[in-house]
Amino acid sequence: MEGEEKGAAFMRMALSLAARGKGMAHPNPMVGAVVVKGGKVIGKGYHRGPHSPHAEVLALAQAGGDAEGGDLYVTLEPCNHHGRTPPCTEAILRAGIRRVVIAAPDPNPNVAGGGAERLRSQGVLVEVGVLREESEDMNAAYRKYVATGMPLVTVKVAATADGKAAARGGRSRWITGEAARRLAHAMRRESDAVLVGRGTVDADDPELTVRMVPLRGARPPLRVVVDSRLSLSLKSRLAQGGEPRVIVATTEGHDAGKAEALRERGVEVLALPGDEAGRVDLRELLAALGRREVAHLLVEGGPTLVSALFRLGLVDRLSLFVAGKVFGDSEARSWVEGAVVEDPSQALRLKWRRSRRLGDDLLLEADVACGWEDPGEKAHSAKVKDGGR
Repeated sequence: MEGEEKGAAFMRMALSLAARGKGMAHPNPMVGAVVVKGGKVIGKGYHRGPHSPHAEVLALAQAGGDAEGGDLYVTLEPCNHHGRTPPCTEAILRAGIRRVVIAAPDPNPNVAGGGAERLRSQGVLVEVGVLREESEDMNAAYRKYVATGMPLVTVKVAATADGKAAARGGRSRWITGEAARRLAHAMRRESDAVLVGRGTVDADDPELTVRMVPLRGARPPLRVVVDSRLSLSLKSRLAQGGEPRVIVATTEGHDAGKAEALRERGVEVLALPGDEAGRVDLRELLAALGRREVAHLLVEGGPTLVSALFRLGLVDRLSLFVAGKVFGDSEARSWVEGAVVEDPSQALRLKWRRSRRLGDDLLLEADVACGWEDPGEKAHSAKVKDGGR
């Protein structure tokens, strides 16, 4: 038992190191590594992002010749292929490591068990599964990205205790306090892109930059606006372009003059297929962002965009900041709306992950199981099935 507890402690250290790569590693995974010999840590490392050395290589370099006969604790299965960097398995073998303890296997098909098998084939003791859940949770965005090519979608919402995202006239600054807003900026720093709808631009004229927290080596997230009719005001802050890059997602056939004006300012105008209502196809947008190596997308949009994403089952996680305030105004907009729920069984399901207090506010975090069950859509599907011959 004592050995197991020590092993878990070393893996927690590796996970803590991995977390330092937040906002830097994407689209690669966050990985931490610790070299242990004689019960003491002699080398540590974490992955800082594409083209930079992997955590195992850094930890082994720090340990130097003392690594021979030691143990390596690493939060993700070492790679066994030539990608942007050489295989980590070769560095481990050259160092003479006796045992490798892995938190989680790598879901990347280029790795997928090959790293562990390569080490075993050369006589290295390999153990997999120590604090696996923690490692997989940390790299949820990477896991979804390598499996689907689509980003993990986190919806961030600030609302009153009665669920209102803005006052009757549309004003939302500031529902939550400074501590909540600071954490929201940290969430931006840890994301690859931030998404809003044109309505949010009209109401708040946001910059969508990281301001209240230091970047600490993180790459500023792309700024993305969904604007189906390309009606974005050229006077808005996002329409000025600059860094980080702004992408306006729209549909075909709109104001060519405005599109050219935006492009001249460095704004990317991304024309995508429209859905049945003529709005940007959000699935196509997520796929396009995935092709731009966006592994984690933070959505800060208003009720229209948020509700559409939920309705399509495209939301993976919810971060709900709840202020200690009540509007009590039926005309004020809720943070999500538009569904028809005739029975509680039709509710969108959340799986609560954790909660914490931020000054006078609360942060509730949840995984999202799927979208709403739409009785009309269900009936339509049944008709197609019965009469589709």
